Amino acid sequence: MKNLIASLVRRYSQKGILIDTNILLLLLVGSVNQERITKFNRTQQFIPEDYELLLEFIAHFQKLVTTPNILTEVNSLANQLGEPERSQCFTIFAQFVKNVALLDEYYVNSLDAVNTEKFVKFGLTDSGILTLSKEKYLVLTDDFKLASYLQSVEVDVINFNNIRIFNWK
Repeated sequence: MKNLIASLVRRYSQKGILIDTNILLLLLVGSVNQERITKFNRTQQFIPEDYELLLEFIAHFQKLVTTPNILTEVNSLANQLGEPERSQCFTIFAQFVKNVALLDEYYVNSLDAVNTEKFVKFGLTDSGILTLSKEKYLVLTDDFKLASYLQSVEVDVINFNNIRIFNWK
């Protein structure tokens, strides 16, 4: 598995990595307060070391890729944080979105997303990930069901839990 991860990182380091909602939320919450990661119900499956591991991992990529749907989900989930972390998270979120050098945002037409074979199973955001990433970007997710499906249709994907298990660096 470590060799597969290393191979995917090499292949996509220039092209970019598409980060799914929960992983992007971990990045934002950890940027505000690493101790909050285990206490916030939307990131409690992670630990502060996961945030550090994520930073090290995404540093291998020249581009972070997202969609408006992913950003909307992250915004809605971050809105559930209590103050002052909520405001701090939105400040970092705004800086992140404004920094074009860090983030490439691509619009996926909702009609294209709902016309994917598995829209009913996965919904708009994940169908958009499938539509955008095929043969273009590596996908980073913690969603086992999504990762398994993406692999089955030959979309390159890494389940963040595999990075955690192997402590990949």
